[in-house]
Amino acid sequence: MKRPRQTRRALLIVLSSLLVGALVAWPFLTPGREAYDTVPVTRGNIESSVTALGTLQPRQYVDVGAQASGQIRKIHVDVGAEVTQGQPLVEIDPSTQTAKLDASRFAIENLKAQLQEQRALHDLAQQKYQRQQRLAQGGATREEDIQSARAEVRTTQARIDMFQAQIRQARASLRSDEAELGYTRIFAPMSGTVVAIDAREGQTLNAQQQTPLILRIANLSPMTVWAEVSEADIGHVKPGMQAYFTTLSGGNRRWASTVRQILPVPPKPLNEASQGGGSPASSGKSGSARVVLYTVLLDVDNTDQALMPEMTTQVFFVANQARDVLLAPVVALQGSTDSDRQTARVVAKNGDIETRQIRTGISDRLRVEILEGLNEGDHLLIGPAPGNGG
Repeated sequence: MKRPRQTRRALLIVLSSLLVGALVAWPFLTPGREAYDTVPVTRGNIESSVTALGTLQPRQYVDVGAQASGQIRKIHVDVGAEVTQGQPLVEIDPSTQTAKLDASRFAIENLKAQLQEQRALHDLAQQKYQRQQRLAQGGATREEDIQSARAEVRTTQARIDMFQAQIRQARASLRSDEAELGYTRIFAPMSGTVVAIDAREGQTLNAQQQTPLILRIANLSPMTVWAEVSEADIGHVKPGMQAYFTTLSGGNRRWASTVRQILPVPPKPLNEASQGGGSPASSGKSGSARVVLYTVLLDVDNTDQALMPEMTTQVFFVANQARDVLLAPVVALQGSTDSDRQTARVVAKNGDIETRQIRTGISDRLRVEILEGLNEGDHLLIGPAPGNGG
């Protein structure tokens, strides 16, 4: 009676062992999706954009220089100070200008005195001429004396005209000297923020050769991004195009903007600035195959003062964008990236591989929009299938 029970127990042990062995060997007998490197088709947002680096600058600024020579006596502002239009900024020692102004006034007084003297001589010459005319009526004078008296009247009148012209010239010079004296006090030409001071109190300025720069005033809102776009991408950037940029200090914050202007000529390199002849584009490529960069301008509001001059920005010019669409990694597709018709290998749960023809939309170089041929959740094969050797 005990032998059938032992036989059944042995049979159960054998069957259990066979079942465990089958489960262990099953993945090797029928490979599934887990045996392949796949990526899923997901749904999300995508945009096609052109990227570039840029620098922030105030859109409105003015460099304040000195039109008068002399030593700086006082600078009334510091870097970062807010100024209003007409506010005093700098005082230059006016000693030289005051002396010139006094000399011009004395010269005018001297000319006026000479004019008065000449008018007296002119009156005397007229009296002599009138006396010669009366004597001529009685035949008591000679013709040459009459002509001499007439010439003296004309000569004294010409000298009066000459002194009057000299006085007008001296008055014009006086106004110039008065203006130059006024230049020793420099006022703010616009309201804004003092962003740079390039001079110091006690420094001597020479405005005869060129206008010395003293400080810069800028309106920090709006700001302008000066973006440099390569010649390979400039054809995709248009005025009015949507764009956004980030800064190193801004974290994940994005500043939205639009393209205001594309400067038509790239800036000339410093080592070629003094070489004449040829257009900047043609001369820029001579000697070395450098990358030509075009300047694109974007304005952005800065009321919160988060943006500062000379900040480095990474700019994204948005060419196309799509929301809530099917997306697939570019590495999972086969075919030319310039064509909207490509192929993808879809891996089923049981490991079967199906090649599908798909139609694609916009791409951000990492992902591509799927218009036809795939469904959300499909797993795409990346790389060669196991056992194919490539």
